[in-house]
Amino acid sequence: MLDYLVYLLTFVIGSILGLLYSYKLHGEPFVADSSLNSKMCIVSIIGWVLGFNSGNIVLGGIGFLLAGFVMGERPGYGRKETAIGLIIAIIVYLLLHWTV
Repeated sequence: MLDYLVYLLTFVIGSILGLLYSYKLHGEPFVADSSLNSKMCIVSIIGWVLGFNSGNIVLGGIGFLLAGFVMGERPGYGRKETAIGLIIAIIVYLLLHWTV
C-alpha cells in the first residue's frame, strides 16, 4: 500500500512541477505550438517505462515523477508525448512479460 502512495505523491509532484515549467516556457494564452517536443517525448518514455516496468519503489517513483512532469504541462501541451510514452511503455511491458 505504501508503494501506491509513493507513486501517487511523486506523480502529483511531477504534475505540479510540469505545470510550473510549462507556464514559464509558454507565455501565450492558448496552444500555439502543436509540434512534437523531442526532449519531453524522451522524458515521457523514460518515465512511463520506469513506472510500469521497474519493480523497485525508488525507480518507479522517479518514473512516475517524470511521467507526471510531462503529463502535467499546460492544457494542449504534452499530450502527444504522453501518448507516445504510454504506447512504448506498454509494448516494453508486454515484451518483458511475454510467456509462451
